[in-house]
Amino acid sequence: MNAPQRLDHGSLLVADAERSREFYVEGLGLREVPRPPNFDFPGFWVAVGDQQLHFIGEAEAGRARDVHAGWRPDELARGYATHVAIEVEDFDPYVARLRERGIPLVGGPRDRGDGVTQAYVVDPDGHVIEIMSA
Repeated sequence: MNAPQRLDHGSLLVADAERSREFYVEGLGLREVPRPPNFDFPGFWVAVGDQQLHFIGEAEAGRARDVHAGWRPDELARGYATHVAIEVEDFDPYVARLRERGIPLVGGPRDRGDGVTQAYVVDPDGHVIEIMSA
């Protein structure tokens, strides 16, 4: 049996693809990449290094909210939530840029305990994104 080779992409269901595009592309600075034109639902793709995140726009109003229960502030503060982690090269300047763009940290910055610094932000749909630097 062949072993899996790598994680190719993850996907997140979002209520409003355009609002999410603004958050991830303009806010977090991720690079949008082409999405095949045959999809019959809204969405967009971004590159994160050599992997991708695919955003699926809801086809039924309220569906994104139905499948995401949300997190309490104490959970967010310590990263106790389903999340996606994005590694950045220069942690402090990146976090400063997030704050300048109106994206508040909901957790951290803090030392993970193994030399990694981490902080957390939340997208417009409540998805938790860890920002990390080794």
